[in-house]
Amino acid sequence: MKLVSFRRPDGRASWGIVNGSGVIDCGSKAPSLRDALPQLASLKSDASKKPDFQLDAVTLLPPIPNPEKILCVGLNYMTHIAEGGREPPEKPIIFVRFPNSQVGHGENLIAPKASETFDYEGELAVVIGKTCRHVKKSDWQSVIAGYACYNDGSIREWQRHSGQFTPGKNFYHSGAFGPCLVTPDEIADIRESTLLTRVNGEERQRAPISDLCFDIPTLIEYCSTFTQLEPGDVIVTGTTGGVGAYFKPPKWLKPGDTVEVEVTGVGLLRNPVVAEK
Repeated sequence: MKLVSFRRPDGRASWGIVNGSGVIDCGSKAPSLRDALPQLASLKSDASKKPDFQLDAVTLLPPIPNPEKILCVGLNYMTHIAEGGREPPEKPIIFVRFPNSQVGHGENLIAPKASETFDYEGELAVVIGKTCRHVKKSDWQSVIAGYACYNDGSIREWQRHSGQFTPGKNFYHSGAFGPCLVTPDEIADIRESTLLTRVNGEERQRAPISDLCFDIPTLIEYCSTFTQLEPGDVIVTGTTGGVGAYFKPPKWLKPGDTVEVEVTGVGLLRNPVVAEK
C-alpha cells in the first residue's frame, strides 16, 4: 500500500490509502496515520475502494506529521564519506530533527534569512511500525511500517558551528518528507533501489541504497538499543555524494529552485524553494 497524510479540501487533516490518482480517506479509522500503523494489515481490504478525493485536490502533509522522534544518520554513504575526505565512522552518527523543520510533498522549503548555505540531502526514510527495543538485525523487517523519501535540508554554516549538527538541521521548513509511506510488501529488496536528487532538473546525486555504510538492519539495532522506538518514529538513513557544499563553487539552494528526491520503487518528493519572509 501507499499511505498518505493530507489536508482535505475543507481544511481538515486526515490520512488514507492512495488508489491510482486518488486517495481513500481513512480518517474515521484512527486519528492519524501514526495511530494506525500497528494495524496496517487490517487496511488491505480498503485499498481497492473508490477514492474519496483526487490527489491534486488535497494538500499532502509529511506521511507522519507528528512523529515522536526523527533520528537522522550522518556520513552514511560511502560516496558522501569519500567526497568529504573522511574515514568511515566506527559507529552510526545520530542527530535529531524536529517535526516543524519538515514539510510535505509540494510544500515550500524556506531558504532562511540567517545564512546562504542552504543545501539539499536526498535520503531514504524508514518508518517504524510498532513499539520495540533491542531489535536484532535479523528481526529488522518485523518492526518497520514502510519507506519514504526525505530531503534532510541543511544550513551548512550553522551545522558547522560545533560538533553538534542539530542547529543546522532544524531551521523551520528546511526539510521535506514524502510523498507517501510505501509498505515493505511493495518493494522486493530496498537495497536494490536507487536514490537520486535533482535540482531544477539537474541530477546532483545518484547511488544505490546498498552503498550505505551502516545498513538498515544495523541502524535499527543501534537506535533501538539506546531508545525505545515507537510507531511513527522515523530513521533518516543518510545522504550520498553530490551535496551542494562540495561543488566548486558550492551550489547552494536559492529561492526559485525546485528540489526532487527520488527513491526508485518508493516515490518522488518535489519541493520548491522560497525566501523566508
